[in-house]
Amino acid sequence: MNGPEIERLIQLLGRLPGLGPRSARRVALHLLKKREVLMQPLSTALADAARAIRSCTSCGNLDTVDPCSICADPRRDAGLICVVEDIGDLWAMERGSIFSGRYHVLGGTLSALDGIGPDELNIARLIARLGPETELILALNATVDGQTTAHYLADRAARSGARISRLAQGVPLGGELDYLDEGTLTAALKARRAFQ
Repeated sequence: MNGPEIERLIQLLGRLPGLGPRSARRVALHLLKKREVLMQPLSTALADAARAIRSCTSCGNLDTVDPCSICADPRRDAGLICVVEDIGDLWAMERGSIFSGRYHVLGGTLSALDGIGPDELNIARLIARLGPETELILALNATVDGQTTAHYLADRAARSGARISRLAQGVPLGGELDYLDEGTLTAALKARRAFQ
């Protein structure tokens, strides 16, 4: 129905998260209709990003410089390292502007079912960054794989003498108890603290 170039564009767009075949067709059509104001600048931006962006050799973040701007920032506390599963989690933490330390991106979680072991993740580089003066904050998702990875990292990091902590889990701000699952309620109850 369409030429091979259009079909290839639709197929590539369909590989993006959140875009199925229909959404990819709509996006492709929109781009083609707005070639000069949207498609060509997007094409240039994608080529520039592919050429300039690299992975930080220290933490695994993406940036145009190595080390990344977060690792190179002298105002950041180098003794405070927050471990996240992927770059999207790092970006989410940065959006809140609430963390003044540095990060470490694992690149996923341990998963026996998917064949992902410690060697497939950025764990060795993390352990090399730790020492007795370091606090390691485990900011991994509250999934089975996330918790398995957190326990593995805690065991490995304990040998370095680093202090190990994790993000609090439980009732979200503005959350209603009636809408929470049992696992969230259990975590919240176990992590209760004195009322201030």
